[in-house]
Amino acid sequence: MTAPSPDVRMVEMSYAEAVRDALGIALERDPRVILMGEDIGVYGGAFQVTGDLVHRFGEDRVMDTPISELGGAGVAVGAALTGLRPIFEFQFSDFAMLAMEQIANQAAKLRYMLGGEASVPVVMRMPAGSGTGAAAQHSQSLEAWFGHVPGLKVVQPTTPADVKGMLLAAVEDPDPVIVFEHKLLYKAKGMVPEGYYTQPLDKAAVRRAGSDVTVVASGIMVSRALEAAEALAGEGISAEVIDLRSVRPIDRETILASVRKTGRMVCVYEGVRTLGVGAEISAMVAESDAFDYLDAPILRLGGAEAPIPYNPDLERAAVPQRPQIEEAMRRLVRREV
Repeated sequence: MTAPSPDVRMVEMSYAEAVRDALGIALERDPRVILMGEDIGVYGGAFQVTGDLVHRFGEDRVMDTPISELGGAGVAVGAALTGLRPIFEFQFSDFAMLAMEQIANQAAKLRYMLGGEASVPVVMRMPAGSGTGAAAQHSQSLEAWFGHVPGLKVVQPTTPADVKGMLLAAVEDPDPVIVFEHKLLYKAKGMVPEGYYTQPLDKAAVRRAGSDVTVVASGIMVSRALEAAEALAGEGISAEVIDLRSVRPIDRETILASVRKTGRMVCVYEGVRTLGVGAEISAMVAESDAFDYLDAPILRLGGAEAPIPYNPDLERAAVPQRPQIEEAMRRLVRREV
């Protein structure tokens, strides 16, 4: 991976601007890179992320596709097989269900089935998550679905700097990469290195160091976990917050090292709790030597066992919020579980 030089200029950007910056850099650096998706051209994308890229690079490289996720994804996979580096945007990650044949049966498996003689360097961008009042068919967190498929890399960048660097790394990866972008993060701002750099696709980040409890979070839950940790610091509880960043592969060593230090772990994720990302992380800890360091049971905070409601109060109740995260950490540290 290519880190920015120490003297590189830092610029404040929103998450959406960082995505657009990464796409523009990828298009400039490599003529094989093309963008594909529904309404990503003149309209600028469902969330206005692609912006003016069609005017900068033309319709041959920033291509509107028909309203057919299966067809568009299939063209992207085929283009990758012939030597291009397509980046395909789904308007909502939920719509990728219509393209699972191409993603899970073709892109993920072809390198293996062809004995390593071919690769599928396709990137699929997926706006995901609840909080926008888009209801049950436009608000899901499906990263665990894709993380279950061997052959895919699945990442969830949570900061503008990470989404830029991880997108650029994904474009260069020889295998398919699924990039989940939480819709509530698009307006979040942060300092981003100017120019080209990459971030690893397999490393978690320790966002806050602590000694009493480990919180492993992903997506929008990282910021909520950090807010909860800050609040609990006033009660004398020191929480370590780990930003998962990569769902497949999971950074096992960073998580286990933290659990060995704190002796307690809470997993916080927006996807449905059953069979979710937190279940895999919990099993990973339970099957390792870190289990011997636990002073309390592992807690999982995941989404409700129900479709995401349209009603805003019910929508908030369907996924973990800061008070629930605070209470889970408090209970673990005070041995109330």
